[in-house]
Amino acid sequence: MEILFLKMLLLLAGCLGWLFYHLSDLCVGEKRSVQNKPNFIVILADDVGWGDLGANWAETKDTPNLDQMAAEGMRFVDFHSAASTCSPSRASLLTGRLGIRNGVTHNFAVTSVGGLPLNETTLAEVLKEAGYITGVIGKWHLGHSGLYHPSFRGFDYYFGIPYSHDMGCTDTPGYNLPPCPACPRHSATTSSQGRDCYTKVALPLFENITIIQQPVNLTGLAAEYAEKATQFIQRASESGRPFFLYLALAHMHVPLVLAQPPSSSSFPGPYRASLREMDALVGRIKDKVDGCGKENTFLWFTGDNGPWAQKCELAGNVGPFSGAWQRQRGGSAAKQTTWEGGHRVPALAYWPGRIPANVSSVALLSTTDIFPTLVSLAKASVPPNRRFDGSDVSEILFGQSHQGHKTLFHPNSGAAGKDGEIKALRLAQYKAFYTTGGAKACDGSIGLEEHHQPPLIFNLDHDIQEQVPLDMKAGEYQAVLPAITRALTDFLQDIASDNVSTADYAHDPAATPCCNPQHIVCRCQACCSSPAMVDCNREP
Repeated sequence: MEILFLKMLLLLAGCLGWLFYHLSDLCVGEKRSVQNKPNFIVILADDVGWGDLGANWAETKDTPNLDQMAAEGMRFVDFHSAASTCSPSRASLLTGRLGIRNGVTHNFAVTSVGGLPLNETTLAEVLKEAGYITGVIGKWHLGHSGLYHPSFRGFDYYFGIPYSHDMGCTDTPGYNLPPCPACPRHSATTSSQGRDCYTKVALPLFENITIIQQPVNLTGLAAEYAEKATQFIQRASESGRPFFLYLALAHMHVPLVLAQPPSSSSFPGPYRASLREMDALVGRIKDKVDGCGKENTFLWFTGDNGPWAQKCELAGNVGPFSGAWQRQRGGSAAKQTTWEGGHRVPALAYWPGRIPANVSSVALLSTTDIFPTLVSLAKASVPPNRRFDGSDVSEILFGQSHQGHKTLFHPNSGAAGKDGEIKALRLAQYKAFYTTGGAKACDGSIGLEEHHQPPLIFNLDHDIQEQVPLDMKAGEYQAVLPAITRALTDFLQDIASDNVSTADYAHDPAATPCCNPQHIVCRCQACCSSPAMVDCNREP
């Protein structure tokens, strides 16, 4: 009975969300109170490298649209994701709080029953309360079962996949290392070409609470995201109400799948071709913004973490942030690590007439700053009874200040140490490590976990590659160590007295999104080609 009630509740919520999204222009009275608030678009790329943008790294020639955005807006060269892996990074962006506070310390799975704790307030919930139309298009990865679904986390409209697109088989498996097979069609075989390949359940595509494709057609996914995003912007703009669009791209995560088959002579390789495709998608969104009132729309582009180095030529470019100390000892210093290549990501801010053009900011910023900044610009209030790791950085965006964070804290993200714990931190130009370790590298090596007490300290002003730590006997080390120790102690004391959450990481096969349990890999077949045909769907 409880399951039936929950399914009815989910269906009702989906219908109400659809009506709110499509009929929002009828809310004339509310228009008057919110019409002067800015629109927000946050575009989050997946596994993108700092050096993947030509504006950051001259060797890159594949991002003309992003480079144009940098020329017309503000580029941040010292911008950091709040974690070095998917779910924690996204949770921090949407809450303004690190995983040690919001409870999301590692990735959720296909069979996860939980997600971002329900007592955590999302950016979408705050903005919706302030009169915004809210939408999320793309990858969610913060819980898909029951009330953890994005339709219950403040979003009026959802179109996308519930987790990474390598977490389910498809009929268009694309480029991956090791390569994974397509979904089986006639038997429930579980054989695969690697233990990281999913063959039991196909990757689903949701529109609101309904699975409309399973498996997803990855070849056309980018085009569908672009189409849905431009439709959302158009409809929201016509409504006269402000909107918040969170666009979480599949690029540049593996598998890399190209909309157009490569031509023999001009094909630049899967990664560069995919990078060009992502750039074109972002360019299409920017063009739509420019045509729908760019003077009142703030567009923020960044990444969830650094490149997944074990994917070799299918991984991105960290630029100069090689993590040389770790690389000399084995393993990768990119995604899943606390080295700069794991969390320093490209970031661009675009708002003609408000954000000065062609500015490169050296302010130390983080994805946790997105939440408080947008809340402030919307003239809303952050949730009470909790503390935030992000800051309102609107003065930096508007060229009125150059002062970012003095300290940033980098949580363990899978390579070494307990997930979510703070064992690396930034203090001005200094980077301190109490724990180090390398993720799996292209050559198969893994850097062993090492603990450092006192910590390794690098001066990034002089050693951006993190190659040679300061001599512990040197005056510079002795001078900065007390401040680093005090900063970490104060932070941990602050956590101890804060209202922190705990995520439910339990697993249950029944939580797996499944369009039609009667078919192999939950394949929708023809019966689920229309969202209206819900009789063959199983709700999340």
